[in-house]
Amino acid sequence: MRTCARNQFEGTVTEVKHGAVNDEIVLRTKDGLDIVAVITHGSATSLGLASGKAATAIFKASSVIVGVDQ
Repeated sequence: MRTCARNQFEGTVTEVKHGAVNDEIVLRTKDGLDIVAVITHGSATSLGLASGKAATAIFKASSVIVGVDQ
């Protein structure tokens, strides 16, 4: 796979939380970092995302959203 995005983290899907429209995907990197992505249910199904599947989180630096617990 070739992409212009420089931020790529390989890992394993550890959790998939299904929603009515979107699914929350948790990807654990080899260093133990958890990355959470929200994608459409259709995309998650098309990619075959399930716990234990190898996947890569790819993103551009300008599209990262940061949040904190309250």
